[in-house]
Amino acid sequence: MIGRIKGQLIETNPPRIVVDVHGVGYEIDVPMSTFYNLPAVGSEVTLLTHMIVREDAQLLYGFLTSEERETFRQLLKVSGIGARTALSILSGLSVADLVNAVALQQSALLTRVPGIGKKTAERLILELKDKLTGTLSNLPAPAANSATADIINALIGLGYSEREATLAAKKLPADVSVSDGIRMALQNM
Repeated sequence: MIGRIKGQLIETNPPRIVVDVHGVGYEIDVPMSTFYNLPAVGSEVTLLTHMIVREDAQLLYGFLTSEERETFRQLLKVSGIGARTALSILSGLSVADLVNAVALQQSALLTRVPGIGKKTAERLILELKDKLTGTLSNLPAPAANSATADIINALIGLGYSEREATLAAKKLPADVSVSDGIRMALQNM
């Protein structure tokens, strides 16, 4: 398997790029989040990769961060989600937004991604619920507003899991202040 590519970026044609590594040009499909952060054509680039070998093709997918690659791999494990759909999800949502949508069960956010309907969004939430929040716990989980995000981060800092903190914050009134929200969440836990 090819796990990482380092070479000169010689062509960009969204979502596919070509990276020249010592005279061999590798075609790599990347999500738009990676594409927008690539250096200029002609510059050196390093990508973490995921290779899929099928009967009729060998496909290479590239990512700038390990979180994106791990999320891609988790998405592929969901029934009915292929590599193209996983790339589409990562192009439409950041990893943190996806983790947040799954943790807070926001299927409406997932249905904004082209190709994701209501049933697929619900299946994603169901199958990824414990996988994404566990494997990507080092990402900050964005919330509906900054007070909620601060409350969740404070609870995580106190030793609660991201899932416990998110569930506790979900039960709070929408207009609660940070200090009152932390106090109320701790009382409810």
